[in-house]
Amino acid sequence: MAVGLVTGGSKGLGRELAAGLLDRGWSVVIDARDSLALRRAEKDLRARLRDGAELVAVSGDVTDEAHRRALLLEVGKLGSLDLLVNNASTLGATPLPSLSSYPLEALRRAYEVNVVAPLALVQAALPQLLSSKDPRILNVSSDASVEAYEGWGGYGSSKAALDHMSAVLAVEEPSVRVWAVDPGDMATQMHQDAFPGEDISDRPQPSEVAPLLLDLIEGAQPSGRYRAAELANR
Repeated sequence: MAVGLVTGGSKGLGRELAAGLLDRGWSVVIDARDSLALRRAEKDLRARLRDGAELVAVSGDVTDEAHRRALLLEVGKLGSLDLLVNNASTLGATPLPSLSSYPLEALRRAYEVNVVAPLALVQAALPQLLSSKDPRILNVSSDASVEAYEGWGGYGSSKAALDHMSAVLAVEEPSVRVWAVDPGDMATQMHQDAFPGEDISDRPQPSEVAPLLLDLIEGAQPSGRYRAAELANR
């Protein structure tokens, strides 16, 4: 049975990806910093379990080495790791500031969560991934990594770093398929935080985007950077 690890799995896209994997018969380990939200998600997701599949929820912060070890310990109990989804991320300082006044501590935190932690998890997970017949890494990126949006310099530059890290990792680990995926705008809490007071209900729901990423995960596409909008046309 395939095993996936999805960070930031208590809400939004991470939760929908975990739900989709469970629907497809995967065993899944999820995490989140908010333990209460994680427990609620775990309760709901258990209804998606299929015969023989398992769901494990571990609360904690992906920037914490002990938490990353705990995640991979749970993965090891389920078997080899077939998929790592680095979905957990932070918007950074809000309201979104210009780079000329960006709080540097907030910028460091954004890079720790959005770049350093995903790489640290990849480094720790590689031995388990390499024991899989089809090892995959999906790093959730953003259009802000390639477009210059006012106020998005902190978050966007961290996602640009994640994109480049993904591309280099794919070259260095040719047996692992590594994707950086821009899911596009979605009606998520993070997106709402970026636009306080605005109505973002016209954005797609994460449940509409997740199936496109799940098809990528279970398909034959090579390593690379993808946009959900492009995946919809494949």
